[in-house]
Amino acid sequence: MDVFHFYVFLGRLTLRRQLFSATKTPNSLARGFVSCDASMAFANTSLLSPSLYKLNPLLFSHRRRRVALSRFHLRSLKLRFLAVAASDNGVFTSPEIAKSFDFTSEERIYNWWDSQGYFKPNIDKGSEPFVVTMPPPNVTGSLHMGHAMFVTLEDIMIRYNRMKGRPTLWLPGTDHAGIATQLVVERMLASEGIKRVELGREEFTKRVWEWKEKYGGTITNQIRRLGASCDWTREHFTLDEQLSRAVIEAFIKLHEKGLIYQGSYMVNWSPNLQTAVSDLEVEYSEEPGSLYHIKYRVAGGSRDDFLTIATTRPETLFGDTAVAVNPEDERYAKYIGKSAIVPMTFGRHVPIIADKYVDKDFGTGVLKISPGHDHNDYLLARKLGLPILNVMNKDGTLNEVAGLYNGLDRFEARKKLWAELEETGLAVKKEAHTSRVPRSQRGGEIIEPLVSKQWFVTMEPLAEKALEAVKKGELTIMPERFEKIYNHWLSNIKDWCISRQLWWGHRIPVWYIVGKDCEEDYIVAKNENEALNKAQKKYGKNVEIYQDPDVLDTWFSSSLWPFSTLGWPDVSADDFKRFYPTSVLETGHDILFFWVARMVMMGIEFTGTVPFTHVYLHGLIRDSQGRKMSKTLGNVIDPLDTIKEFGTDALRFTLALGTVGQDLNLSTERLTSNKAFTNKLWNAGKFVLQNLPNRSDVSAWESLLAHKFDKEEYLVTLPLPEFWVVSKLHVLIDAVTTSYDKFFYNDVAREIYDFFWGEFADWYIEASKAHLYQSEDKEVSSTSQAVLLYVYENILKILHPFMPFVTEELWQALPNRKEALIVSPWPLPSLPRNLTAIKRFENLQALTRAIRNARAEYSVEPAKRISANIVANADVIQYISREKYVLALLSRLDTQSINFTDSPPEDANQCVHLVAGEGLEAYLPLADMVDISSEVQRLSKRLSKMQTEYDALLARLSSPKFVEKAPEDVVRGVREKAAEAEEKLNLTKTRLSFLQSTILVSE
Repeated sequence: MDVFHFYVFLGRLTLRRQLFSATKTPNSLARGFVSCDASMAFANTSLLSPSLYKLNPLLFSHRRRRVALSRFHLRSLKLRFLAVAASDNGVFTSPEIAKSFDFTSEERIYNWWDSQGYFKPNIDKGSEPFVVTMPPPNVTGSLHMGHAMFVTLEDIMIRYNRMKGRPTLWLPGTDHAGIATQLVVERMLASEGIKRVELGREEFTKRVWEWKEKYGGTITNQIRRLGASCDWTREHFTLDEQLSRAVIEAFIKLHEKGLIYQGSYMVNWSPNLQTAVSDLEVEYSEEPGSLYHIKYRVAGGSRDDFLTIATTRPETLFGDTAVAVNPEDERYAKYIGKSAIVPMTFGRHVPIIADKYVDKDFGTGVLKISPGHDHNDYLLARKLGLPILNVMNKDGTLNEVAGLYNGLDRFEARKKLWAELEETGLAVKKEAHTSRVPRSQRGGEIIEPLVSKQWFVTMEPLAEKALEAVKKGELTIMPERFEKIYNHWLSNIKDWCISRQLWWGHRIPVWYIVGKDCEEDYIVAKNENEALNKAQKKYGKNVEIYQDPDVLDTWFSSSLWPFSTLGWPDVSADDFKRFYPTSVLETGHDILFFWVARMVMMGIEFTGTVPFTHVYLHGLIRDSQGRKMSKTLGNVIDPLDTIKEFGTDALRFTLALGTVGQDLNLSTERLTSNKAFTNKLWNAGKFVLQNLPNRSDVSAWESLLAHKFDKEEYLVTLPLPEFWVVSKLHVLIDAVTTSYDKFFYNDVAREIYDFFWGEFADWYIEASKAHLYQSEDKEVSSTSQAVLLYVYENILKILHPFMPFVTEELWQALPNRKEALIVSPWPLPSLPRNLTAIKRFENLQALTRAIRNARAEYSVEPAKRISANIVANADVIQYISREKYVLALLSRLDTQSINFTDSPPEDANQCVHLVAGEGLEAYLPLADMVDISSEVQRLSKRLSKMQTEYDALLARLSSPKFVEKAPEDVVRGVREKAAEAEEKLNLTKTRLSFLQSTILVSE
């Protein structure tokens, strides 16, 4: 056993003894300590390997070797102190004792944050609050990537502003999800053989509340798993007493202003759910079907006088009130003004009208108008004053208007009708056709456009104020392009159907008078007692009332969410005064109209101001191929499964890399890459910790903490690598702070990633080893330790909003942590930096890259140290030569054979000449890198083989038979291979020629 390995063994033995005697650590934990190989104190530090002593004995004197090994032994003993300190509260694990970050610790860290009260706003800070109201997920929901996206982005906003010192509040909650929840409970009851109507409204509602209490917390627990730092003590549910009071207040106020009315209009009807549904709850899909061509005879004409219409829904012809053609269609001009006979209706006549709405090039150019069952026909009928016929019952069966088809299901009626049309000679043809079919998002059945009596909100006066808010700059929408969509929708807004024929939800606060017309005589009130008092004053003491059975659209209560959760209509509430309007609404761009715009309108209407100052819209999460995730495609990625495999931090970081408003393609490769980023961060923390002074070394820590990196006069005294990395850090802090403030989170993520991995880990950590392990100057070593700690802790700070778990774990492992990372202050802006230092180190980097590339090109053994002549002007030589050991370490040069000069060496023609930059060159003696004669022989053989391969490719391309008959992509591939082979051939010839000339010169 050599001296080096003896000390490793001794270090392990000592560590084991001290662990069991001093700390009395449980066996399982002790095994974790001991399994952490003591030799990792010099991980990635080849300078300390025994082979290095043989290769370059001048680099380390016997004394230096002794000092290095002594330091190594002390660091091994120090493992116990750091590890115990980092985990003394039983929550955190130090990188000193764990190979990598353990994802299972995330829940433990989260619960610790919550228990410490870190999620609550610190009102005492006194600065402007930052408030986000969470888009309430459905209480029936289960976590999907859409949730993961909004939780990630909102938590980034919250954590950043909390660290900035603002009183920060993130209000969580869930939506009662009227249709979805009722459907879930109905299915549950059906499995027990129970129907909703058999239970009655009161008992059914009771069952739904029981279900909510048992299962309603699933989604919020899953959101916690993503690291959401919400103030859970303020969690809301849209059917809470406070929010329910707000909903009733809003309805009454809108009604008092004449903005709510009752009427019969076209809605999206769900036959299975027996309710109207919003546009958002209707999903369209391209589905194969049939296009039916039917004859409509012209009244009073001959047998040859008929119009052929094409329809996908022939059963609706019983509701036809006109047949329309384009006024410019010469084929049908003679029939305009006459009447058509609707088939199978015993001769019912409808007018043949002309309207430019009809596309003469679509189908037959003839359109049946069924205003009771088509949105466009409904609008045309209202414009032209046509009557509206409804042929369908609420359950999707045909009614008495359909005559003999009364009671048949709509799809059964379609089959029967077509068969009878064929029998009577009125069926022209039936052809395959792909239709855009509307289906219920919840139930899956085909939605039926239906005229129904509902409650509506007049939107135009509300929309005007919402448009003005954006115009005046009171509301900012990101990305900006969505402003046009927002403006267009509000400028063409339709009245909003707010009633739903459900039992679960906010009951419409309207009471009717028994024996009176429902549309004319009704009472709007906060509760039944108030309604009865109003009715008695108007109709006498013996009046009887009953409440409207419908509930309000879930989106109605959700539109009040930003201010009702803060205490409205109790406007005197402290929270409302303190936190309203909220700072940001973050949500998907797919609900810009249905929810965001409505919240803006309601906020302005009821509070006099916009409910939030910024709207941040994210895109959809798609699979790696850009396809929308769906169970049908089998490409759904479960966030919880992803967290188990890659960790929450890697998932969050991946999602945050998406550009605002753009869809994000999520792939395993991206997640794997960002998991590696987490590991790299962990290993960097391990390196930093292993190279800090012992906690008990008071003087060393006093020296380390005395460094003042916020003073420009101090920075100029630093060695170049330290001067460079601190300057780059300060530039980074300003850049990411600006990007955070502008919500450019993808820029933040990339900037931090590039700095940490590409500059701190790949360059500074490696460069610091020269000062930590080679320098006999304790001050230089202390400076490197201080810079490592300073830069690393600031990286943890600026990365924390994205990757909260691993950064908090690492932060707690660092010595002298007085507070949790989640509430630590954000780095100060405009800290000193020096562009000259940055440029100088970039020159050193360029020189290092050039030498590394030359080594690779000539296949120099990794462990071999080579000579170098560095040529530059006096100024460059001065600062490069100061970092001789850094250059040697990074480029694997022999420190005793590095020459700095202002002119090329005499044997320049026997050297590899490198140009690292303007005024900075290097000459590497070739004989020091390779055995020239052997290399000439090797390249000659390689050149011969390459020439043969190249000639074969040219032969194929010169063959007319191949070029003319082979597929185009095959020919193109051969041409590309030939071009690549030619380039490599020329490079090899040049290199071989250079080596041969070197031999001649030496001879």
